[in-house]
Amino acid sequence: MSTEESQDDSPEEEEDLQYFVRIGGADLDGTKTVERSLSELDGIGTRTARLVAEKANVDRNATFGLLDEGDIDAVVDIAENLEDHVPSWMTNRQNDFYSGETTHLVGTDVSEKRRHDINRMKIIESYKGVRHKRGQKVRGQRTKSTGRSEGTIGVNVEEIREEMAEDEAGDEE
Repeated sequence: MSTEESQDDSPEEEEDLQYFVRIGGADLDGTKTVERSLSELDGIGTRTARLVAEKANVDRNATFGLLDEGDIDAVVDIAENLEDHVPSWMTNRQNDFYSGETTHLVGTDVSEKRRHDINRMKIIESYKGVRHKRGQKVRGQRTKSTGRSEGTIGVNVEEIREEMAEDEAGDEE
């Protein structure tokens, strides 16, 4: 009988399960734990995900989609306004170039801001901006033997054989 009862409980849990939770313009998987689901969001790693769950008074190993609406809203609020809940050294956008504020970006805002920063470097033609324009490595990596993107290096045997065959065909005529 216990197996029948447990089978009856699982469909009820699945009915309450939210499969997607929206944070910062991204959909998070509600079938995973709170910590794992949050860490898949851009701008939030495992350490920050643990901190968000702790600040929201939520078990980090609980399934994210099975939480109450209030708990989910608390997690979403803390994740979107993380700069208010963590020290400034833990944020990912300290002393913004334009506003001078310290914020923490999550979701699609991270890639958008990165694109704006790279475009600003290209416009003012800083060293990093010039490297981005040329498509070269930016952070001091070696370039003598790696990062080659143009053409093949070495001998292309097939091309040489084709040229020889054309020359022989031309000589016979």
